[in-house]
Amino acid sequence: MNDGRSPENQEPRSWFDRLASAITGDFETKTELIRELREAKDRGLFNQETLTIMEGALAVSDMQVREVMIPRAQMTAIRVDEHPESFLPRVIESAHSRFPVLGDQTSEVVGILLAKDLLPYVLESNLDRFNIKEVVRPARRVPESKRLDQLLKEFRDNRAHMAVVIDEYGEVAGLVTIEDVLEQIVGEIEDEHDHEEDSTIRLQKDGSSLVKAITEISDFNDSFSTQFSDEEFDTIGGLVTHAFGHLPTRGETVTIDGLVFTVLNADNRRIRLLEVRPPNADRSL
Repeated sequence: MNDGRSPENQEPRSWFDRLASAITGDFETKTELIRELREAKDRGLFNQETLTIMEGALAVSDMQVREVMIPRAQMTAIRVDEHPESFLPRVIESAHSRFPVLGDQTSEVVGILLAKDLLPYVLESNLDRFNIKEVVRPARRVPESKRLDQLLKEFRDNRAHMAVVIDEYGEVAGLVTIEDVLEQIVGEIEDEHDHEEDSTIRLQKDGSSLVKAITEISDFNDSFSTQFSDEEFDTIGGLVTHAFGHLPTRGETVTIDGLVFTVLNADNRRIRLLEVRPPNADRSL
């Protein structure tokens, strides 16, 4: 398009302008759009990282909260009648900044406790004066079936970071954070507290282990006394995905050489976190 300026006076177009020019015409399916994006990447309009983010942004419109939420059994929650001395160790160990506060019934969500609201009482050694009902923040509740793009908009509009997930019966099914949603777009977001700094394998009190999918097979073998080959796959995530025969979703389980692998975190592109346990381990611990 001619904007009236001579070619030598025209400013170089941004990659977004070039992308808009490259992606013209109507697309009947999202698959066609993604194919065009990949062809644009191959033509050098942007790099692989940008393509991954675009594909992730498109994917969230097809995903529901249940696919990325932290299940209730794995979330760090606080009971409204708990004394701080009881739940403070969990707060410190988890290194999280927000905690759902539950009432006597599983469907009762009192609110969200921010760790910073507890800090003044700790510093002043006045835990006996702490009343959780006075500092708890309102909790957003979302159904498991809510689409991720809708949830992300709600988080943005309300400046919220966490929501409690409710199942079809009104019971607490888990929780979801804005980080869980953003990771579907930009990939895994690490912080200084994830898995005890750089450790990719973390032993749990019940005898199971949390294992990042990026753990190299040689390191996994050293920790679990296994003999998995690293000739075909470099990481334990690749080995487990091959054992499933498809890209598994959260909650799927497979047994390999006597070890039970359960997918705890995965998106539409990769496994991220696994639980590994001996087949006869007691899950009730």
